[in-house]
Amino acid sequence: MRVLMDGLGLVEAPRWHDGRLYFSDWTAGEVHAVATDGASEVVARVPSLPLCTVWLPGDRLIVVDSPNGRLLRREPGGDLVPHADLGLKGWNDIAADGRGNVYVNRVDFNPMSGEEARPGTVFLAPPGGPVRQVADDIAFPNGMAVTPDDTTLIVADSYRHQLVAFDIAADGDLSNRRVWADLGDGVPDGICLDADGAVWYADVPHQLCARVAEGGPVLRTIELDRGAFACALGGTTLFITAAQWNGMTAAEMVTPGSGRVLAVEVDTPGVGRP
Repeated sequence: MRVLMDGLGLVEAPRWHDGRLYFSDWTAGEVHAVATDGASEVVARVPSLPLCTVWLPGDRLIVVDSPNGRLLRREPGGDLVPHADLGLKGWNDIAADGRGNVYVNRVDFNPMSGEEARPGTVFLAPPGGPVRQVADDIAFPNGMAVTPDDTTLIVADSYRHQLVAFDIAADGDLSNRRVWADLGDGVPDGICLDADGAVWYADVPHQLCARVAEGGPVLRTIELDRGAFACALGGTTLFITAAQWNGMTAAEMVTPGSGRVLAVEVDTPGVGRP
Protein backbone atom coordinates (compact mmCIF):
# COMPACT_ATOMS: atom_id res chain seq x y z
CA MET A 1 0.00 0.00 0.00
CA ARG A 2 1.28 3.46 -0.82
CA VAL A 3 0.20 7.00 0.02
CA LEU A 4 -0.75 8.91 -3.11
CA MET A 5 -1.69 12.16 -1.31
CA ASP A 6 -1.50 13.21 2.34
CA GLY A 7 -2.29 16.16 4.61
CA LEU A 8 -5.94 16.43 3.53
CA GLY A 9 -9.24 16.74 5.38
CA LEU A 10 -12.38 14.61 5.13
CA VAL A 11 -11.70 12.91 1.79
CA GLU A 12 -14.49 11.13 -0.08
CA ALA A 13 -16.02 10.17 -3.42
CA PRO A 14 -13.03 8.75 -5.37
CA ARG A 15 -13.79 8.28 -9.08
CA TRP A 16 -11.36 6.87 -11.66
CA HIS A 17 -11.62 8.65 -15.01
CA ASP A 18 -9.36 8.93 -18.04
CA GLY A 19 -6.20 7.87 -16.24
CA ARG A 20 -6.62 10.00 -13.11
CA LEU A 21 -8.36 9.67 -9.77
CA TYR A 22 -10.87 12.37 -8.91
CA PHE A 23 -11.87 12.79 -5.27
CA SER A 24 -13.38 15.38 -2.94
CA ASP A 25 -11.91 17.04 0.13
CA TRP A 26 -15.11 17.92 1.98
CA THR A 27 -13.22 19.99 4.54
CA ALA A 28 -11.71 22.26 1.88
CA GLY A 29 -14.74 22.17 -0.45
CA GLU A 30 -12.54 21.04 -3.33
CA VAL A 31 -12.58 18.36 -6.02
CA HIS A 32 -9.07 17.14 -6.85
CA ALA A 33 -7.64 15.14 -9.74
CA VAL A 34 -4.47 13.15 -9.06
CA ALA A 35 -2.34 11.02 -11.38
CA THR A 36 -0.68 7.80 -10.29
CA ASP A 37 2.63 9.66 -9.93
CA GLY A 38 1.06 12.01 -7.37
CA ALA A 39 0.74 15.07 -9.64
CA SER A 40 -2.53 16.77 -8.71
CA GLU A 41 -4.72 19.79 -9.32
CA VAL A 42 -7.96 21.24 -7.96
CA VAL A 43 -10.62 20.98 -10.70
CA ALA A 44 -13.62 22.43 -8.84
CA ARG A 45 -14.39 24.38 -5.70
CA VAL A 46 -17.85 23.93 -4.17
CA PRO A 47 -18.42 24.70 -0.46
CA SER A 48 -20.64 21.67 0.06
CA LEU A 49 -20.69 19.00 2.74
CA PRO A 50 -21.29 16.34 1.46
CA LEU A 51 -19.44 16.94 -1.81
CA CYS A 52 -19.83 13.92 -4.09
CA THR A 53 -19.28 13.57 -7.83
CA VAL A 54 -19.96 11.29 -10.78
CA TRP A 55 -18.99 11.17 -14.46
CA LEU A 56 -21.71 11.23 -17.11
CA PRO A 57 -21.42 9.63 -20.54
CA GLY A 58 -19.94 12.31 -22.78
CA ASP A 59 -17.22 13.24 -20.29
CA ARG A 60 -19.09 15.64 -17.99
CA LEU A 61 -18.40 15.74 -14.24
CA ILE A 62 -21.50 16.17 -12.05
CA VAL A 63 -21.06 17.67 -8.58
CA VAL A 64 -23.56 17.53 -5.70
CA ASP A 65 -24.11 21.01 -4.22
CA SER A 66 -25.93 19.76 -1.13
CA PRO A 67 -26.60 23.04 0.77
CA ASN A 68 -28.21 24.58 -2.33
CA GLY A 69 -30.13 21.44 -3.33
CA ARG A 70 -28.79 21.14 -6.86
CA LEU A 71 -26.49 19.25 -9.18
CA LEU A 72 -23.77 21.17 -11.01
CA ARG A 73 -22.13 20.16 -14.28
CA ARG A 74 -18.51 20.96 -15.09
CA GLU A 75 -18.13 22.25 -18.63
CA PRO A 76 -14.98 21.69 -20.76
CA GLY A 77 -13.55 25.06 -19.79
CA GLY A 78 -13.97 24.28 -16.10
CA ASP A 79 -17.08 26.37 -15.41
CA LEU A 80 -19.76 24.85 -13.17
CA VAL A 81 -23.31 25.27 -14.49
CA PRO A 82 -26.68 24.06 -13.12
CA HIS A 83 -27.57 20.52 -14.17
CA ALA A 84 -30.65 19.71 -12.05
CA ASP A 85 -32.63 21.35 -9.27
CA LEU A 86 -33.06 18.88 -6.40
CA GLY A 87 -34.67 21.13 -3.78
CA LEU A 88 -34.39 20.37 -0.07
CA LYS A 89 -31.01 19.65 1.58
CA GLY A 90 -29.15 16.61 2.91
CA TRP A 91 -27.99 15.22 -0.45
CA ASN A 92 -25.19 12.69 -0.19
CA ASP A 93 -23.77 10.21 -2.70
CA ILE A 94 -24.39 9.96 -6.41
CA ALA A 95 -24.16 7.42 -9.25
CA ALA A 96 -25.00 7.40 -12.95
CA ASP A 97 -25.86 4.82 -15.58
CA GLY A 98 -24.81 4.69 -19.21
CA ARG A 99 -27.99 6.47 -20.36
CA GLY A 100 -27.26 9.62 -18.39
CA ASN A 101 -29.63 8.87 -15.53
CA VAL A 102 -28.24 10.31 -12.29
CA TYR A 103 -29.16 8.76 -8.93
CA VAL A 104 -28.58 10.86 -5.83
CA ASN A 105 -29.51 9.88 -2.30
CA ARG A 106 -30.65 11.99 0.60
CA VAL A 107 -30.24 11.66 4.37
CA ASP A 108 -33.46 12.93 5.98
CA PHE A 109 -31.95 14.18 9.25
CA ASN A 110 -28.91 16.10 10.44
CA PRO A 111 -26.48 13.57 11.95
CA MET A 112 -23.98 16.30 12.81
CA SER A 113 -26.43 17.90 15.25
CA GLY A 114 -27.32 14.61 16.93
CA GLU A 115 -30.84 14.71 15.48
CA GLU A 116 -32.84 11.48 15.71
CA ALA A 117 -32.40 9.34 12.61
CA ARG A 118 -35.08 9.09 9.94
CA PRO A 119 -34.87 6.84 6.84
CA GLY A 120 -33.53 8.41 3.68
CA THR A 121 -34.39 8.24 0.00
CA VAL A 122 -32.99 7.88 -3.52
CA PHE A 123 -33.94 10.34 -6.27
CA LEU A 124 -33.51 10.16 -10.02
CA ALA A 125 -32.43 13.10 -12.19
CA PRO A 126 -33.02 11.81 -15.75
CA PRO A 127 -31.58 13.62 -18.77
CA GLY A 128 -33.98 16.40 -19.68
CA GLY A 129 -36.64 15.28 -17.22
CA PRO A 130 -37.95 16.30 -13.80
CA VAL A 131 -36.28 14.97 -10.66
CA ARG A 132 -38.35 12.32 -8.88
CA GLN A 133 -38.06 9.98 -5.90
CA VAL A 134 -37.47 6.34 -6.86
CA ALA A 135 -36.72 4.63 -3.52
CA ASP A 136 -37.27 5.20 0.18
CA ASP A 137 -36.64 3.59 3.59
CA ILE A 138 -32.84 3.53 3.36
CA ALA A 139 -31.83 4.01 7.01
CA PHE A 140 -28.65 5.92 6.10
CA PRO A 141 -28.01 5.96 2.34
CA ASN A 142 -24.34 6.15 1.45
CA GLY A 143 -22.26 4.88 -1.48
CA MET A 144 -23.98 3.79 -4.70
CA ALA A 145 -22.94 2.00 -7.89
CA VAL A 146 -24.64 0.96 -11.15
CA THR A 147 -23.67 -2.35 -12.76
CA PRO A 148 -22.01 -2.12 -16.21
CA ASP A 149 -25.12 -3.46 -17.98
CA ASP A 150 -27.22 -0.63 -16.45
CA THR A 151 -29.69 -3.10 -14.91
CA THR A 152 -28.94 -2.81 -11.18
CA LEU A 153 -28.33 -0.04 -8.66
CA ILE A 154 -26.56 -1.02 -5.43
CA VAL A 155 -26.91 1.26 -2.40
CA ALA A 156 -24.94 1.10 0.85
CA ASP A 157 -27.22 1.37 3.89
CA SER A 158 -24.76 2.19 6.67
CA TYR A 159 -27.17 1.97 9.59
CA ARG A 160 -28.68 -1.38 8.53
CA HIS A 161 -25.24 -2.85 7.69
CA GLN A 162 -26.41 -3.89 4.24
CA LEU A 163 -25.91 -3.44 0.54
CA VAL A 164 -29.34 -3.05 -1.04
CA ALA A 165 -30.02 -3.68 -4.75
CA PHE A 166 -32.74 -2.48 -7.14
CA ASP A 167 -33.58 -3.36 -10.72
CA ILE A 168 -33.37 -0.36 -13.09
CA ALA A 169 -36.18 0.01 -15.62
CA ALA A 170 -35.78 1.54 -19.09
CA ASP A 171 -37.10 4.87 -17.75
CA GLY A 172 -34.74 4.79 -14.77
CA ASP A 173 -37.31 3.77 -12.17
CA LEU A 174 -36.29 1.28 -9.48
CA SER A 175 -38.04 -1.96 -8.47
CA ASN A 176 -37.43 -5.40 -6.96
CA ARG A 177 -35.72 -4.12 -3.84
CA ARG A 178 -33.60 -6.79 -2.15
CA VAL A 179 -30.67 -7.23 0.22
CA TRP A 180 -27.66 -7.78 -2.04
CA ALA A 181 -25.39 -8.51 0.93
CA ASP A 182 -25.85 -8.58 4.70
CA LEU A 183 -22.57 -7.33 6.14
CA GLY A 184 -23.00 -8.40 9.76
CA ASP A 185 -21.47 -5.56 11.79
CA GLY A 186 -19.94 -3.93 8.70
CA VAL A 187 -20.72 -0.25 8.18
CA PRO A 188 -20.59 0.41 4.42
CA ASP A 189 -19.76 3.91 3.23
CA GLY A 190 -18.41 4.42 -0.31
CA ILE A 191 -18.50 1.40 -2.65
CA CYS A 192 -17.21 0.28 -6.04
CA LEU A 193 -17.71 -2.71 -8.34
CA ASP A 194 -15.15 -5.05 -9.87
CA ALA A 195 -15.20 -7.12 -13.05
CA ASP A 196 -16.17 -10.31 -11.20
CA GLY A 197 -19.34 -8.69 -9.85
CA ALA A 198 -18.02 -8.24 -6.31
CA VAL A 199 -18.34 -5.01 -4.32
CA TRP A 200 -15.61 -3.27 -2.37
CA TYR A 201 -16.95 -1.21 0.53
CA ALA A 202 -15.17 1.23 2.81
CA ASP A 203 -15.87 1.05 6.56
CA VAL A 204 -15.04 4.06 8.76
CA PRO A 205 -15.44 2.66 12.31
CA HIS A 206 -13.73 -0.64 11.52
CA GLN A 207 -10.91 1.08 9.58
CA LEU A 208 -10.96 -1.25 6.60
CA CYS A 209 -12.06 -1.94 3.06
CA ALA A 210 -13.70 -5.28 2.33
CA ARG A 211 -14.52 -7.11 -0.88
CA VAL A 212 -17.78 -9.03 -0.73
CA ALA A 213 -19.72 -11.26 -3.11
CA GLU A 214 -23.48 -11.15 -3.56
CA GLY A 215 -25.04 -12.78 -0.51
CA GLY A 216 -22.34 -11.45 1.82
CA PRO A 217 -19.25 -13.73 1.70
CA VAL A 218 -16.13 -11.70 2.46
CA LEU A 219 -13.47 -12.32 -0.19
CA ARG A 220 -10.71 -9.99 1.02
CA THR A 221 -10.10 -7.39 3.72
CA ILE A 222 -7.61 -4.51 3.71
CA GLU A 223 -7.00 -3.05 7.17
CA LEU A 224 -5.99 0.58 7.72
CA ASP A 225 -4.81 2.76 10.59
CA ARG A 226 -7.68 5.25 10.11
CA GLY A 227 -11.25 5.30 8.89
CA ALA A 228 -11.90 4.25 5.28
CA PHE A 229 -14.54 6.52 3.75
CA ALA A 230 -14.72 5.38 0.14
CA CYS A 231 -12.92 3.40 -2.56
CA ALA A 232 -12.61 3.20 -6.33
CA LEU A 233 -10.89 0.92 -8.80
CA GLY A 234 -8.63 2.13 -11.58
CA GLY A 235 -7.61 -1.05 -13.37
CA THR A 236 -6.28 -3.34 -10.65
CA THR A 237 -5.43 -0.47 -8.28
CA LEU A 238 -7.84 0.08 -5.41
CA PHE A 239 -7.82 3.72 -4.32
CA ILE A 240 -9.02 4.41 -0.77
CA THR A 241 -9.85 7.76 0.81
CA ALA A 242 -9.17 7.65 4.56
CA ALA A 243 -8.83 9.92 7.59
CA GLN A 244 -8.78 9.84 11.40
CA TRP A 245 -12.46 9.80 12.38
CA ASN A 246 -13.54 11.69 15.51
CA GLY A 247 -17.30 11.20 15.28
CA MET A 248 -20.29 12.73 13.51
CA THR A 249 -21.05 15.27 16.25
CA ALA A 250 -17.42 16.25 16.97
CA ALA A 251 -16.32 19.83 16.32
CA GLU A 252 -13.89 18.37 13.76
CA MET A 253 -15.30 15.15 12.32
CA VAL A 254 -11.83 14.15 11.17
CA THR A 255 -8.46 15.18 12.55
CA PRO A 256 -7.17 18.07 10.39
CA GLY A 257 -4.48 16.96 7.98
CA SER A 258 -5.15 13.25 8.54
CA GLY A 259 -6.86 12.73 5.19
CA ARG A 260 -5.02 10.46 2.77
CA VAL A 261 -5.51 8.91 -0.64
CA LEU A 262 -4.10 5.39 -0.59
CA ALA A 263 -3.39 2.94 -3.40
CA VAL A 264 -3.15 -0.84 -3.14
CA GLU A 265 -2.93 -3.48 -5.86
CA VAL A 266 -5.72 -6.08 -6.11
CA ASP A 267 -6.33 -9.04 -8.38
CA THR A 268 -9.56 -8.08 -10.15
CA PRO A 269 -9.93 -4.83 -12.14
CA GLY A 270 -12.77 -2.38 -11.86
CA VAL A 271 -15.61 -1.85 -14.32
CA GLY A 272 -14.91 1.79 -15.15
CA ARG A 273 -17.53 3.24 -12.83
CA PRO A 274 -18.10 3.19 -9.04
